[in-house]
Amino acid sequence: MDVSVSLSVLTLVLLNCVPIFSRADLPGTWELLVANAGISSMHTAVTRFNTVVLLDRTNIGPSRKMLRKGHCRNDPSDAVLKHDCYAHSVQFDPQTNQIRPLMVLTDTWCSSGQFLPDGTLLQTGGDLDGFKKIRKFEPCEASGSCDWVELDDVELTDGRWYATNQILPDGSVIIVGGRAANTVEYYPPRKGVVELKFLADVEDTQMDNLYPYVHLLPNGHLFIFANNKAVLYNHEANKVAREYPPLDGGPRNYPSAGSSAMLALDGDYSTAVIVVCGGAQYGAFIQRSTDTPAHGSCGRIVATSPDPVWEMEDMPFGRIMGDMVMLPTGEVLVINGAQAGTQGFEQASNPCLYPLLYRPDQPVGLRFMTLNPGTVPRMYHSTANLLPDGRVLLAGSNPHYFYKFNAEFPTELRLEAFSPEYLSPDRANLRPVIEGVPETVRYGERFDVLVSVPLSVVGIVEVNLGSAPFATHSFSQGQRLVKLAVAPSVPDVSGRYKISCTAPPNGMVAPPGYYMAFAVNQGVPSVARWIHLIS
Repeated sequence: MDVSVSLSVLTLVLLNCVPIFSRADLPGTWELLVANAGISSMHTAVTRFNTVVLLDRTNIGPSRKMLRKGHCRNDPSDAVLKHDCYAHSVQFDPQTNQIRPLMVLTDTWCSSGQFLPDGTLLQTGGDLDGFKKIRKFEPCEASGSCDWVELDDVELTDGRWYATNQILPDGSVIIVGGRAANTVEYYPPRKGVVELKFLADVEDTQMDNLYPYVHLLPNGHLFIFANNKAVLYNHEANKVAREYPPLDGGPRNYPSAGSSAMLALDGDYSTAVIVVCGGAQYGAFIQRSTDTPAHGSCGRIVATSPDPVWEMEDMPFGRIMGDMVMLPTGEVLVINGAQAGTQGFEQASNPCLYPLLYRPDQPVGLRFMTLNPGTVPRMYHSTANLLPDGRVLLAGSNPHYFYKFNAEFPTELRLEAFSPEYLSPDRANLRPVIEGVPETVRYGERFDVLVSVPLSVVGIVEVNLGSAPFATHSFSQGQRLVKLAVAPSVPDVSGRYKISCTAPPNGMVAPPGYYMAFAVNQGVPSVARWIHLIS
């Protein structure tokens, strides 16, 4: 046999044996849910009826969804549509993938929100006629007709544009910051506003103090992060209780935002860990630079430590405008965003299509796992929300002032879902089903959860409570996961397992309201059942 022929054959064999790195090699799956949601969602929230509220701004011009006949919005000051018959908010039902138009009257551009203890979505601020507006959405069954209500008897004291909301232990809501609003105020209203000088101190020449990251710690105080600094805020005394060390790596908040999450609370609930990841380089916003690489550094800090320090690590990718979604397992999904540029209209490039799984219990350097990439760029004005079935809903992305579909990164109307690896078919026999759970529990109450599992249970089945946050501008306002104290599961005669649980001790650990209760078996979560946590 000719030597050259033999070498050629051998080369071909070796080439065919080399594994090709492909999407199929990476964990997680994607699915298109809706090709046209009618609007591009800037703000997204999941309700206790398993529906999803999507919200854009009102002065965006024509959307791709009409309001119900006879329900047009008349606004003489709207520069684009003074008689507006287009929807700028919709309700999405993940069970049927149906879209229902909702009617919002005042401008919700870059506003904020939070669920109240009764499950009503409080929505605050915006631009123009929405600057001081307070709105409510009282959710209903998917077949219902609930809609936005604009409050006329109360308004914000300071106009709030790019603010952050956080529910407090007593069920009231603090509203923090906003453009030219270095103050806090509350809903229900207290006595006016309170200056928060910290926000003014960290403002730089391109702001970088907007949409501050606000986390309620289990000691009742607030961890407030803006630009590259953080404080512990005593909201009862309205004063700063301590300052944290600065975080290296440049600005982290709008218009340079990465994202932030508080890790799951567990054990005796005395420890809270905050993670801040990604962001734009300082100056990218001022220079309108679309190709300045984003940074990929993450800081992690024990916010409740007497001597807190930032522990640094790097993500596999630089990322601006990423969303951090707390999964039922306590891991964090980092998804959406771009690898260059900054926040703002048409100011980013190189979409980051690869999600990451952040595994908090792993050592530094091994915490990030790269997941199966998507194909739809989700950049400025996109959102990510955990659904009760364990999937993550992806919505929005509109880097343009109006809707623009003929562009490199067009206005995005598609809704997608990303399924983490725990939903893969090879783990289906580990997935628990909640057969029984109380609808309402009180703080500190002991209660039972009944589950069934295809395979026999080995080890502890967790019961974890996940809030339904208000997702906007790369931060999920009010997001938290609380791991309940549980006893080992006990099988009954019907083949089900009884798990004895203890509810969170107080509103500092878990503010009153509705939570998604997940049973988690060997890292595989059930479909959630909603629990109303009350005092």
